[in-house]
Amino acid sequence: MSTESVLQNGSELLKEFTVEQLTPEEHRLDLVIKPEDLTAAVSRLQQAGWDYLAGITGLDPGVKKGEDEGNSFFEVLYHFCSGRYVLTLRARVSRKEPKIASICGIIPSASFFERELMEMFGITVVDTPNPERLFLPDSWPEGVYPLRKDFAGREVTA
Repeated sequence: MSTESVLQNGSELLKEFTVEQLTPEEHRLDLVIKPEDLTAAVSRLQQAGWDYLAGITGLDPGVKKGEDEGNSFFEVLYHFCSGRYVLTLRARVSRKEPKIASICGIIPSASFFERELMEMFGITVVDTPNPERLFLPDSWPEGVYPLRKDFAGREVTA
């Protein structure tokens, strides 16, 4: 199957959820969706036989100069693969109240990625089955998220 047909198929499947479509490079398609459409979009991909979830990535673009923090966001990227093709769902969540629904009910193996997202970015994953930490020690201070751009790198006694 050609790049156009595999990715076009993904684009058509998720057309009703897509706010913006980006092509960052060959064999890749990024679809910006609303966070509230995430589980429906993931279900649709699974039903259509997309091969697997390769990962979930948190992205902090930071707060731009002069921008009100209430208008800024984090992005949560869900990378789905079908052969060599990658379809990424990009959901923007409010920086002020960062939360997104769990997809573990659809893809149980997403738990690892959701836990990392919560621990490193402070994005609440609603209804994730296991919210325990993965990497940071239990003594790590609450409210300190090392992959956020505003993490000062200050010495944390953990």
